[in-house]
Amino acid sequence: RHLSQVANQNIIPVAKKTGTTIVGMVYKDGVVLGADTRATAGTEVAEKNCEKIHYLADNIFCCGAGTAADTEKTTDLVSSQLELLRMNTKSQSRIVTACTILKRMLFRYQGQIGAALVLGGCDVNGPHVYQIYPHGSTGKLPYTTMGSGSLAAMSVFETEYRDDMTEDEAVALVKRAILAGIFNDLGSGSNCDTCVIRMDGSKEMTRGAVTPNDVGPLRAMINRGNKLIMPKGSTAVLSSKFVPSIGGVSLADVVVTEMET
Repeated sequence: RHLSQVANQNIIPVAKKTGTTIVGMVYKDGVVLGADTRATAGTEVAEKNCEKIHYLADNIFCCGAGTAADTEKTTDLVSSQLELLRMNTKSQSRIVTACTILKRMLFRYQGQIGAALVLGGCDVNGPHVYQIYPHGSTGKLPYTTMGSGSLAAMSVFETEYRDDMTEDEAVALVKRAILAGIFNDLGSGSNCDTCVIRMDGSKEMTRGAVTPNDVGPLRAMINRGNKLIMPKGSTAVLSSKFVPSIGGVSLADVVVTEMET
């Protein structure tokens, strides 16, 4: 229906603009990933504390930019495939394996899955960071940024990154890069999440590592009058009736179509 209307008006459909700042970098003993927490629906902020760092394996995490549903479902599918592969091979997942599965899936859908990813982790070959575009192209880099705030974040990396940084220096650099995206890109905002994956097998996921836009103290300064506070029972309940459904819906009524992966 939409295409028929467009054909009559000679208007080319415009892709929905998404907003995010995600980054990843390699340091001396592992990988640090970072992401902001703003989810947008067009020009509106839909979620202020969205989690954009997704679990793939104990040693692999992935930041997602683009369509939130696509990044969530894509990482879930790959996470399950990696788990099955580990059960079959009896060995730890490798980052290049996760990258290959992701790029093949995204290329198969020719960019229709709006998932721009920063993949990071540590395996027997050392720490790795990959950037994966929605069409399936990839790149292995010491540091990378993606999303609408990527240029602001990249300016921080280009200025301050150096080889063999310590963990504290790497985490601080990732935080500064994400904050650059938060304050210079309208599609990015709220808080900064970080994820540290170390070569010794440990990991540390920090939600709200930086909260530059905390509105708690500001709201605490506002005193509302008692007239605006409605006590319990202010609205009278005239009657209440519960009617259980007859028959209902069972799983037998649901048709499940398997997604091609």
